[in-house]
Amino acid sequence: MFSRIREDIDSVFHRDPAARNAWEVLTLYPGMQAVWAHRVSHWLWRHGWKWLARANANLARWLTGIEIHPGAQIGRRLFIDHGLGVVIGETAEIGDDVTLYHGVTLGGTSWNKGKRHPTLGNGVVVGAGAKILGPITVGADARVGSNSVVVRDVPPGKTVVGLPGRVVVDTPPSEKLLRFAEKMGFDAYGLTRDTPDPVANAIGRILDHIQQLDERIVTLCAAVHRLDADAPENGMPKLDVPEFCQPEAAPETEEKATADPLSGQHG
Repeated sequence: MFSRIREDIDSVFHRDPAARNAWEVLTLYPGMQAVWAHRVSHWLWRHGWKWLARANANLARWLTGIEIHPGAQIGRRLFIDHGLGVVIGETAEIGDDVTLYHGVTLGGTSWNKGKRHPTLGNGVVVGAGAKILGPITVGADARVGSNSVVVRDVPPGKTVVGLPGRVVVDTPPSEKLLRFAEKMGFDAYGLTRDTPDPVANAIGRILDHIQQLDERIVTLCAAVHRLDADAPENGMPKLDVPEFCQPEAAPETEEKATADPLSGQHG
């Protein structure tokens, strides 16, 4: 038992830079105290002492502000940082080296008996205020953003944010897209570099599509102009072509490129 407590204390120093010494963690970290109390409650629960298990869990909740059902299965080195408002349901399963922040709920979505709470793999980190609901699985080393609501399985190693939680796909932008976005006054992927955001990512993909359409229109206009120099002037507004499109979109000779489209004459 004491070796497990020592292991828990050592793990805190890897995840909380505010921790100064073992005595401080042992006496003043409610997240650790809640985990240690749960081990007693879980032992009583498994050996049939249900009322005593719930009573001990209630005492721990009153002292720490963290509610862990005695039936929950918790792995090694769980770290609940700050901890106030954390709720872990009866059939929840938590792997090793998991980190939970304050306000996290591992809750159920059904009143039926059986498995109704989530399973967290090894190394999962759940941000403050996040809700993970139902008998879903969050894969190993996944990340759940603060205040997210997750109701579907999360693949290992992925990051989930939003309401409902969505897996972030952070694709590096091309140089053309960055220049096009800058011209339109939108920082295409600026937010996703630091705080992954599926909405910003979707807008970036829309901009990428618009940029490709813009290039095709320029190419079509150049082809039509080669056939009929008056065609682009038939009442159509002038296309504001991005600078990076012009060299590729108008592969004409220098004489044709300098021709006056109003006169219809070629140099």
